[in-house]
Amino acid sequence: MFSKIRLRSCVIVCLGSAFLAFGLYHVHSQSGVTEGGVLGLTLLLQHWFHISPAVSGFILNSACYLLGWRLLGKAFVIYSMVSAASFSAAYSVFEQFEPLWPQLARMPLIAAVLGAVFVGIGAGVCVRVGGAPGGDDALAMSVAHLTHIDIQWVYLFFDLVVLVMSVSYIPLPKLIYSLLTVVLSGQIIGWIQMIKIPGKVHEKPEQKM
Repeated sequence: MFSKIRLRSCVIVCLGSAFLAFGLYHVHSQSGVTEGGVLGLTLLLQHWFHISPAVSGFILNSACYLLGWRLLGKAFVIYSMVSAASFSAAYSVFEQFEPLWPQLARMPLIAAVLGAVFVGIGAGVCVRVGGAPGGDDALAMSVAHLTHIDIQWVYLFFDLVVLVMSVSYIPLPKLIYSLLTVVLSGQIIGWIQMIKIPGKVHEKPEQKM
């Protein structure tokens, strides 16, 4: 019974990660509207050092998972690694094709909302079944444990740090849209956590508030 549930969860995590990768490539990386946390950092590295998020995302996420290993359950770590690998594989595939909506560069408000939907649903589904496509969860939980700061403020801090760094290549007006997409995606992730999953036997990790 457990093996069947675990297999189903892995499939869901893979689909959620692919959905997230689709939005990150076709919306965020084309429009200049970025994300906070690890996702935003991968876009910054792509801009300045031409490092694909397929590579930087996997390395950064792995480092965050290793840091939070002692604070995370075994199932969460396994699902998270599956999610990270699925994201990298999916993004590598999407990079082989031309972006679907290059015109989003001229429509930052639409890009911010559409990007939030992809990030919120993709990441939210993964977190709901027990994993995370990004290392933000592991990193935030580790810092919250060490500092005793509420985890939602830890998430916000790292998002803002990355957005401030993004000023180096994104005009300030566009960063306002980036802030919008961070807030909206966080809310969507929160809503998805309220969806009941029949037969779910493992506890879900802490998530963005």
